[in-house]
Amino acid sequence: MNDYPVVNWSEADENRTARWRSEGGTPPPKRVIVADDVMKADVAYRLASEGTALLWRGDFQNARQLLQAMARRVDRKPRKPPTSPTEAFNFHRQFQSQRARTLGMLLLPLEADYSIPLRRAPEVKQACIEAYGVADAPSVVTLREMLGVIGAHEWRKTGVEIPAIGGRIYPHYGVFSPVRGEYVGLVANAPLLTADLAFDIGAGTGVLAAVLARRGVKHVIATDKDPRALTCARENIKQLGLAGQVDIIEADLFPEGRADIVVCNPPWLPARANSPLEHAIYDPDSQMLKGFLGGLVAHLTPVGEGWLILSDLAEHLGLRSREWLLAAIEAAGLKVLERLDVKPTHPRAADETDPLHAARAAEVTSLWRLGAR
Repeated sequence: MNDYPVVNWSEADENRTARWRSEGGTPPPKRVIVADDVMKADVAYRLASEGTALLWRGDFQNARQLLQAMARRVDRKPRKPPTSPTEAFNFHRQFQSQRARTLGMLLLPLEADYSIPLRRAPEVKQACIEAYGVADAPSVVTLREMLGVIGAHEWRKTGVEIPAIGGRIYPHYGVFSPVRGEYVGLVANAPLLTADLAFDIGAGTGVLAAVLARRGVKHVIATDKDPRALTCARENIKQLGLAGQVDIIEADLFPEGRADIVVCNPPWLPARANSPLEHAIYDPDSQMLKGFLGGLVAHLTPVGEGWLILSDLAEHLGLRSREWLLAAIEAAGLKVLERLDVKPTHPRAADETDPLHAARAAEVTSLWRLGAR
C-alpha cells in the first residue's frame, strides 16, 4: 500500500493514477478532467467552482494566464458588508479558503524527476527537491502550489537583508520569511544587559537568535519543533558564522535550564491555520502564547527577562482583548517591566482596499519586557 494519497483520472481511454502532492494536506480532487489551451476561462472557472479539477496538458505559460483569469473571476464575486471587525475577519478567512479551493483545481503533472512535461515549462527540479525532498515517482500538484514552490526557491537564493545582523537570512519553503522587519528591530534595540545565555522560543529562520548573538549574548539556544524550520535556522546560523555561539535544537517551547533573556515571537492571531506556512500567523486558542507565559518564570534566572513580541492586530479584530493578555501575564506570575512599540510599515497597512484595512491601519507591534513577580 502507498503511504501517500493518489489522484485518479481518465485520459486517452485509460484510467490513470499518480501521487498527489499537497503541502497543505488538501485531499486529492474526486473529479479530474484533462484540459489544454482550448479551455476558456469562463468554463474553467465554472468547472473549478463545481469541484472539477483540470489536469493541464497545454502550454505552461497559458496555464498561468488561465489561473490569473480564474482569480479575477473569483475576486469579482460580491461580498457581504461586515458588521464588525470580527465578522470582517471571519468573512475574509472564509473567502480566502474558498478562493484557494477554487484556484487549487488547476493541476500540473510532474515526472518522476520533477520535470514538468509541458511546453514552455520552467526548470523546477531544484525547487521541488527543496520543498518535497528527493523525487521518487510521477505526481500531480496544483499550479498554485508549484508557483509557491518556485517563489520560495527564489527567496532561498536571494535571501532577505537584515541590517541588525549585517547579513542575509535565507528562508526555506514552508518557513515564514522575516520580511516584516519591525519585530526584528524591536529585539535589536531593546535594552540588554550583558547576557550569558538567551533562549529563542520558536526559531523559525533563526533571525532572532542571530540578532541576539550579534548583540553580544555569549550563548543562544533556539528551539523549534518544525523540521523545516530547524534545518533552515541551522543553515542560516552556519552561513552567518554563528554556529559556535548559537545552538538550534528541537523542542516544544523551552529547552532545559534558565536564561537571562527568553525571547518569543508567537503567531499573532488566535485562529486555526489552513496551511503549514500559516502556522507562523495563526495560533489556535493562543496555545503557544499561553505555553510561553505559563512556563516563562521557571526558565528565567533571578534577574532574567522574557521578551514577548506580539502585534495587537488580534485586539483590533476582536479576537483577543488587552485585558485577557494582561490577566494571562499576571496569572503566570509575571509583571510588565516595559513595553516597546512600533508601527508596522508593510504595504498592507496602507492598502484601503484590504478588507481588514481598519484593523491593519491601527496595528501596533510590541515587545513586552516581562519579569518574575
